[in-house]
Amino acid sequence: MKPVDLLVIGETMVMVTPEHGGRLEAAATFRLSPGGAESNVAALMARLGHTTAWAGAVGDDPLGDVIVESLRSLGVDVGLVRRDGRRPTAVYFKDPAPSGTSVYYYRRGSAASAMSTADLTAWRSRPHRLTHITGITAALSEQCRELTRRVVHERPLRPALLSFDVNHRPALWNGDAAEELHALAQHSDIVFVGRDEAETLWGTSDARSVRALIDRPAHLIVKDAAEEAVSFTPSGVHRAPARRVEVVDVVGAGDAFAAGWLSGLLDGRDEVTRLRLGHYAASRVLGSPSDLADLPPASEIADLLEDASPPPAEGVVTHVPDRRPRD
Repeated sequence: MKPVDLLVIGETMVMVTPEHGGRLEAAATFRLSPGGAESNVAALMARLGHTTAWAGAVGDDPLGDVIVESLRSLGVDVGLVRRDGRRPTAVYFKDPAPSGTSVYYYRRGSAASAMSTADLTAWRSRPHRLTHITGITAALSEQCRELTRRVVHERPLRPALLSFDVNHRPALWNGDAAEELHALAQHSDIVFVGRDEAETLWGTSDARSVRALIDRPAHLIVKDAAEEAVSFTPSGVHRAPARRVEVVDVVGAGDAFAAGWLSGLLDGRDEVTRLRLGHYAASRVLGSPSDLADLPPASEIADLLEDASPPPAEGVVTHVPDRRPRD
């Protein structure tokens, strides 16, 4: 198989949203589209100009077809997706409201929940520079937890760098999330985490206390609500103060931030530019009803940000961090 820049691993569901906005109960027509933290990253990075592939499983059903064909049309390679004839494709519904978007999940017993270490044999066949996985996968089932542990702790997909987004979803866990997610973070090369979710999980109070707890990864990026994003890297500590934007829907903003930052990493950009790319991508998603807002190539965004008014030492932050409804 041809090498790709990024391989993402995780569950993608069919997202059901009212076609013309508004509440679910008042809608007459609905839109079906793929929705999943990892495939969001893959699709957004494809829009930024990178080659990406998604490794996962969906049912051998029409909803699985929706996901596979939609992601293929977005430029994501789906050759590693396994079709499961015994289990269904998961579904979730978004219910937009002025007070915030509610999300309803129907994922128990899904095809993706049956992913296992046996799938690694096929995934190893796709050379790639960077692997991206999240804490969501570890919470889907015992098989998925063992798969995530194998990917992170044993690193069968080397020499690719490993990116891990904590993505704590409390309803998917049985009370042991803190220890498990900490161990996964500690053994990754790159870690994304919200300051607020780190506080919930581990009792940390600020970005530096998160770094004191997660001290092994070469790159730790802590998103601190409307305040700032802080990255701890081999070159030092970098901060990007936040600026509010008009928010349409918060779901997917964290995935977009990761896509922008990882794009900058793959392109060899400096740390401030990586943060700025992350914030730019997230701002586009926050201002859109879709998890996958349109993005120009990363090189064009970098040129735009180069002309922006804030000095490079501070960076440009144009988003409020992801307040994704928890499962």
